[in-house]
Amino acid sequence: MTRDQRVVALGAASGVIAMLASVTAIFRFWPVDPGLTDSGARIAYTLQADVFAALPLLIGVMAVGNNRFFSEAIDPTLQKEDPATQINGRVVENTQQQFLLFLVGTLALSTRLAADQMRVIPAAAIVFVAARILFWIGYRIHPLYRAFGMAATGYLNVGIIGFALWGVLR
Repeated sequence: MTRDQRVVALGAASGVIAMLASVTAIFRFWPVDPGLTDSGARIAYTLQADVFAALPLLIGVMAVGNNRFFSEAIDPTLQKEDPATQINGRVVENTQQQFLLFLVGTLALSTRLAADQMRVIPAAAIVFVAARILFWIGYRIHPLYRAFGMAATGYLNVGIIGFALWGVLR
């Protein structure tokens, strides 16, 4: 294994461990909402959490737009983006992909959960936002350091979609 692969593997493994610990801790302390007895209420609750989870995407789009407006990259067809704008654009692209998976996964999962289990939705949304921020920060420090946030987000989505599929298939 190369040094770069070790850096990424360590970052990814620690991201997954931190994600699991964080979701578990938030789930345990988040209050149960007894009003989430029907699927409509659970979907509405999930959409509210998903709006929070959309914030990194919104902030990223705004950052890229502002970077372009205040630089020679105002015309994106000229390919005059500085490295920061290029990274910000890549973060936005990946966050869009991850958010789409998160949105579909949380909505599908919410239709299968009991009211006391719905605490996983805000827990996942909080961790999603934190992981996306850490992905962005890590990427800006050095591209290899994006692994923590990438793995935390990616495996969060794997878990959410996996549990949603398991609920559908059983």
